[in-house]
Amino acid sequence: MGINILGMGSYVPEQTLTNDDFTRFVETNDEWIRTRTGITERRMAGWEPTWYMGTQAARKAIEAAKINAEDIGLVISCTATADFHTPSMSSVIQNNVGAVNAGAFDLNASCTGFVYALDTARRFLETDSSMKYVLVVANEALSRFLDFTDRSSCILFGDGAAAAVVERSDKLYSSALGSDGSGAGYLCARTLDVAPEVAVEKDFDDPFPKMPQHKLYQNGKEVYKFATNALPKSFTLAAEKIGVTSGEIDWFVPHQANVRIIETAAKKLGVPMDKFIITLDHYGNTSSVSIPLALCESIEKGIIKKGQKLALIGFGAGLTYGGIILEY
Repeated sequence: MGINILGMGSYVPEQTLTNDDFTRFVETNDEWIRTRTGITERRMAGWEPTWYMGTQAARKAIEAAKINAEDIGLVISCTATADFHTPSMSSVIQNNVGAVNAGAFDLNASCTGFVYALDTARRFLETDSSMKYVLVVANEALSRFLDFTDRSSCILFGDGAAAAVVERSDKLYSSALGSDGSGAGYLCARTLDVAPEVAVEKDFDDPFPKMPQHKLYQNGKEVYKFATNALPKSFTLAAEKIGVTSGEIDWFVPHQANVRIIETAAKKLGVPMDKFIITLDHYGNTSSVSIPLALCESIEKGIIKKGQKLALIGFGAGLTYGGIILEY
């Protein structure tokens, strides 16, 4: 069983940070950032919470799908930057859009989040015949925990949201999800401190000793090494299940982390770069939002058309990776 994407929507904050703006925080310049990442600007959430951005994208997706929110059976929010430890972003969004009959939960697979969430949506639709639609929302406010003294990481990320309403169908579909937890310390950020009133002498080793408190830590070299293998692997694992070759794919929609990573993946797959959707130049790395944001923009511009075969391939902290091949 496959899925049909009925409608998509997106939201990005108004505030834009160009490469030149970063010269106020760190020693860098536009050329240094562009040549190493392909990024020229990114959006930054000011007052907008994660749930607010997710709500705006979700409302647009529901409108585009031309359905009643009451008919949505499940809301999945994928995010690594929830505004609360509880309640979930999905529950807040569910209420805001009027999906009163839906279940709701959050999913955190970092930058691979949308791939994981979309595949989870398909599995719910497959096993519950009473469920008509699933709303998948990717929403991230990465600027909340960036280290703006670290020029190697703070220049990469942006904020925003994108959402999709999906239903079951008999269209082409295949997926593959994976994780390499041995690299979990290469891209990470802490949450809560230990309460000093109840703390006792620790009798275990800190698994991530280099991680600063509540700031994003990234080992760029190790993440790059993982990513250049994970992107083509994500496609290959999903493609082998249904006997699809890279030449049969109309569009590759990769995680938008670094143009060099995408170029390396394209070479390994033997696919020209003009078959890859690229939006990181004006959005940066928006984590779980990057794939659906690129997908939504390309659909709205008429680049991606109904009936075309797509490959959604991603990687992220965890270290997670995953790929979906589907017919739009």
